[in-house]
Amino acid sequence: MPRPVTVIAQVASNAGEVTKLAADLFASSVASAVAARGVARIAISGGSTPRTVFALLADPSAPYLTSIPWQQVQLFWVDERCVPPTHEESNYRMTKAAMLDKIPLPTENIHRMEGELEPEEAASRYEAAIRTAFRLEGAETPTFDMIWLGLGPDGHTASLFPHTEGLHEMARIVIANHVPQKDTWRITLTWPVIVQGREVAFLIEGEEKAEMVRTVFGGAYDPETLPAQLIRPASGKLTLLLDSAAAAQLPGPPAPGNSTLELS
Repeated sequence: MPRPVTVIAQVASNAGEVTKLAADLFASSVASAVAARGVARIAISGGSTPRTVFALLADPSAPYLTSIPWQQVQLFWVDERCVPPTHEESNYRMTKAAMLDKIPLPTENIHRMEGELEPEEAASRYEAAIRTAFRLEGAETPTFDMIWLGLGPDGHTASLFPHTEGLHEMARIVIANHVPQKDTWRITLTWPVIVQGREVAFLIEGEEKAEMVRTVFGGAYDPETLPAQLIRPASGKLTLLLDSAAAAQLPGPPAPGNSTLELS
């Protein structure tokens, strides 16, 4: 049986407001983690929505650049394409251009997935890097302070695609997942690690995502076909940051503001 979870849907009028909500969540998650543990360990995803958020976080005219304690942020990635860090499809490259080159985040606090390596080697090295950064022992797994996710048009999240082997991995932290639909390999955190995050949020925009949002968060439970349904955090809370177009087919549909859904 899937774990029951409360979904907090924060619905913004437009994409620009989603960007602001996400930046605020990033800043508040960092502040809470630093206050509680002295460090904030954040795992981010690629995509067009995160790109705009990264740009806002690094904008000198916005409050985040100077108010976030960047020296105490440890930055990780949820997933990566198997390409070099200079490749146009690299999640790391996008983040570097949008944010990393413009913020005072120490180089040693940036933990990228080495997509240029053989997939299994890249996954193994990233798991080792996480174990070192979190000081894990034995079978311990990491608890990230915040994890950002996207939702694909096929119901995938991270690089956990429908009917792929990665959906069945329960023990490892990071895996190489072959994606036949795209004839490629991806490196990704596993879903048991993602659901351990203290704050787990989907960033979703656009009318083209509305039907999938309704299907994943309001439809029958079928995680083999809709891997995003695996993300039911142990905290009992899942956050959706959506514009009104993406939220249009949710029950209600929710007006701009906060709405609550129960997934059982």
